[in-house]
Amino acid sequence: MGTVVGGFLLPHDPLIHTAPQAPPADVRDRVTAAYRAVAERLAALDPTDVVIIGADHYVLFGPGCLPRYLIGTGDVSGPVERLPGLARAPLPDNRELARHIAEHGHRNRVDWAVAPVLTADHSIVIPYDLVVRASNARVVPVYLASGVEPLLSMTRAAEVGAAIRAAVEAYDRDVRVAVLGSGGISHWVGTPEMGRVNAEFDRTVLDLVARGDLAGLCALDDATVRAEGGNGAQEIRNFAAAMAAVGPCRGEILGYEAVPEWITGLGFAALTAHP
Repeated sequence: MGTVVGGFLLPHDPLIHTAPQAPPADVRDRVTAAYRAVAERLAALDPTDVVIIGADHYVLFGPGCLPRYLIGTGDVSGPVERLPGLARAPLPDNRELARHIAEHGHRNRVDWAVAPVLTADHSIVIPYDLVVRASNARVVPVYLASGVEPLLSMTRAAEVGAAIRAAVEAYDRDVRVAVLGSGGISHWVGTPEMGRVNAEFDRTVLDLVARGDLAGLCALDDATVRAEGGNGAQEIRNFAAAMAAVGPCRGEILGYEAVPEWITGLGFAALTAHP
């Protein structure tokens, strides 16, 4: 039987690679320390596998196909973008577990789209590179429609996370699975407000995470999130899915930085089961 051993929330800001010197040195150091803390906490869980929940940015799925939620069930590589210092390469996959999650969902009214071959974008590969690689765990990539409209509802995102947990627990092999919710908090992408960060909104989200208030997080309506956190903040769906995958939990905030130079409020949290 598989076990979900814990989870983490963290950003996937590509400007960390494309403009690494933009913020002040002390800000960069705190962000680096937060990623390091997540990596160390993840390694301490000794996971065999990590489900990384990311968001497409219209670089993988275009107008010809916009899946509501998708799982990579075969060869995984990335990133699809050219990012300095991050060469495209294969990622260690667990296609058996990924296929099981998809098939378990299909039997239980969770209609996964599947990608037998997937070149992931930065929302998967940056967390892998900065956090997962050191643990030697295999990767199961998941994409939610949390970046490009039409968006998956917050409630459905949580249901998909719960389905991941149910599938892992129904697996007939002894795997230890951690779950990462990958996304920014406040950020405006491709709008006149790009570069704005709303730390007050970010703290509201992180407070809900700290309390383990998944219902409260899911109650944030899209219009409010867009107005207060920007179009990029819709990625908190990935947070909701990760929280649901861990189950009833509390969040320990491992770091937060408002970084307008990287156009994003960067939040880091560890999720621990709390009945």
